[in-house]
Amino acid sequence: MILRMIKITPKGSNIDFIGKQKIALIGSCAALVISIIAVLAIGLNFGIDFRGGSVVEVRLKEAADIGAVRDVVSRLGLGDTAVQSKENPTDVIIRVEAQGVQEDEVGDKKRSATEIVGEALKKAYPGAVILQEQVIGPKVSGELVTAGITAVISAVLMVLGYIWLRFEWQFSIGAVAALTHDVILTIGVFSILQLDFNLAIVAAILTIVGYSLNDTVVVFDRVRENLRRYKSSPVAEVLNRSINETLSRTVMTSVTTLIALFALFILGGEVLRGFTFAMIWGVVVGTYSSVFIASPILNYLGVSRSDIEESKDKTVARGPESVALNPDGTPM
Repeated sequence: MILRMIKITPKGSNIDFIGKQKIALIGSCAALVISIIAVLAIGLNFGIDFRGGSVVEVRLKEAADIGAVRDVVSRLGLGDTAVQSKENPTDVIIRVEAQGVQEDEVGDKKRSATEIVGEALKKAYPGAVILQEQVIGPKVSGELVTAGITAVISAVLMVLGYIWLRFEWQFSIGAVAALTHDVILTIGVFSILQLDFNLAIVAAILTIVGYSLNDTVVVFDRVRENLRRYKSSPVAEVLNRSINETLSRTVMTSVTTLIALFALFILGGEVLRGFTFAMIWGVVVGTYSSVFIASPILNYLGVSRSDIEESKDKTVARGPESVALNPDGTPM
């Protein structure tokens, strides 16, 4: 009963989203320009995955405390480091960013980062054994950068094709514009804040693409339905009605997702913090773009009722199936 009384959006809301489209688009364009300038001028703080570095696999005499091992490694002053556990609870993997060699306290010889890490762990955990050492060169890291960019672009292009087939070309342009907006703003905020950008963040961006697309498709489906239902209403009015009718679902989905993400951000530890931050930011901008970017673009592109009516004449959705119709409207 209490849950039924909790309403984030008012019942029967009639907010004029399309009337505010110019303000929203100007703000979004300004944010996009700032993000692109930040990436070009400041650059991204690439993590070990993209910069290359060293990997050390160590076996301890007892089950590893990842937090304690991370503290030991972080005190060495080797820059960006990452500590992971393995299936064997006594094994840990330490990744250290590329930095050449380091001088020891005496300064009469030079040691690699992997040697410094190995010696520190042997000192902190007597009996520790170095299982293997590996160097991730710039060639491998460059291939990962290319693979990450290819993955994001491929996802956006596949979304373009899917929405074009599922709806009309105006819808596909609106969806891709919203997705591109979300991706650029996410990369921009990582550049401005100089947060560690690694493969986990690429995975978060791909997840954001899927999440934002889900919100956008829900709104688009209602837009198509209302264009067929309200034949005499202006397109802008139909778009406003569709956004308002799906607003409660959009906001509730985003809020419940954010609750889980904030819990993970606070309690998930340092390893998951970058990924979780990207997801939180992505959910916020993804919700915004579904309402203020994707739908207004339909208005600018002049979405046509005739195209939608033509697609309705060919097929009509009935549950999970589509039934072909005769010219008189009866099922074949």
